[in-house]
Amino acid sequence: MYLGLDIGTSGVKAVLVDDSQTVIDQATATLSVSRPKPLWSEQDPKDWWRATNQAVLKLDRRFRSSVKAIGLSGQMHGATCLDFNDQVIRPAILWNDGRSYSNCQAMMAQMPLLKNITGNLAMPGFTAPKLHWMRENETENFKRVAKVLLPKDYVRFLMSGDYASDKSDSAGTLWLDVAKRDWSDEVLKLTGLTRSHMPNLFEGSEATGVLTSRVADDWGMSQVPIAAGGGDNAAGAVGVGVIKSGDGFLSLGTSGVIFLADNQYRPNTGGAVHTFCHALPNMWHQMSVILSAASAVDFVARITGFESETTLYEQTAKSKKPSSGALFLPYLSGERTPHNDPNAKGAFFGLTHEDTPLSMAQAALEGVAFALSEGVDALKAKGANIQSLSVIGGGSRSHWWGEVIASVMKLPLTYRMASEVGPAFGAARLARLCVSGEDYENICTQPPVSHIIEPNQDLQSLYSERRELFSKLYNVTKELN
Repeated sequence: MYLGLDIGTSGVKAVLVDDSQTVIDQATATLSVSRPKPLWSEQDPKDWWRATNQAVLKLDRRFRSSVKAIGLSGQMHGATCLDFNDQVIRPAILWNDGRSYSNCQAMMAQMPLLKNITGNLAMPGFTAPKLHWMRENETENFKRVAKVLLPKDYVRFLMSGDYASDKSDSAGTLWLDVAKRDWSDEVLKLTGLTRSHMPNLFEGSEATGVLTSRVADDWGMSQVPIAAGGGDNAAGAVGVGVIKSGDGFLSLGTSGVIFLADNQYRPNTGGAVHTFCHALPNMWHQMSVILSAASAVDFVARITGFESETTLYEQTAKSKKPSSGALFLPYLSGERTPHNDPNAKGAFFGLTHEDTPLSMAQAALEGVAFALSEGVDALKAKGANIQSLSVIGGGSRSHWWGEVIASVMKLPLTYRMASEVGPAFGAARLARLCVSGEDYENICTQPPVSHIIEPNQDLQSLYSERRELFSKLYNVTKELN
């Protein structure tokens, strides 16, 4: 067995995968996000460890005892700051936190070559601007910083005692020279840090250490190796077999991501596109990212009185009625691609007495689809040739939402087995590679196709007009925000 752990924003997922790449068992434990001030988004790192233990211990003990290696995946960018006694200094500042926008502008002004080194614009979600903010606003906390770890790498530290990270997740810090796949001393200096504050770097399929005897005993395992793993999207790509140049997927999780693999480093900062290392050697990838995808739909489910998010998906699928009135802007946490605007706000526009919770729910599904399609356009504007996308993440459970998205994007969507556990499944694959020495192309294959959703011709013309209005709404409200 190989254990994959995904340290997400809304929960930790654990999966056990056998030698035939079948998911034998899986479990989750929930997490919550704290928003103490406008634009702020934080979590207590101790909650990641609690949830990790809960998820692992829910797995069948008989299978746990057969684990040969562990792989890690996780939410990217989160700043987890440890002091010289390895104690957490403050709550972790998360990927969807927008407080450091002015710091991003300052960093770009102070180092005009920043985007050339890192392959990315400075954005509030990235880790480096968060530490730039800490240095200015929490001076005493900043002085105590001995190590900065990403969320999954803090869990790794508690599992093995190692300060280590993989290159895909580390590329999202804005401290990495993405072409060289190494820390940039110049960018570290810009935020008042050095390499001594950083974890050691590994490729995703390399072992970073072994499980401590205490944790191994608690989990009913041997002291097995731990693979470096990957950021959630890179690990998701490994899980769904997006490992060759031109392959792509759509992730419908808390955030929404269009991911394209590449065998070359080709930065594309126009349209706020990200360029990061892949979790596999000598591979890179581009991403367009919206900060609220399934989380925006979940929000609408709550405020409109649906019994649960599942009920919303079920009722919209049963109705299959596109919205003809209200439009929804899903910018609940600001936005990245293509706007790079932490002050963007969510909104319903065009509500009338005829609107109902169901019509507002449908508008939410469409609003996220419109936002994702703008990311596709940003990628295509720089030459990306996107013919189809595989789909992963919790939002992949809704076939009707898939039909909406396919129609808005005018692209077929491919659904594969185990798509809902993509990042954790990819982490398990990286765990296998770290002990087997197998060729990753033979292991990281594309899982069998469950079904394909083609664009709905009747919806395409309707959505073309409504997407144009959607884009205008952002531009009109930008100044108000």
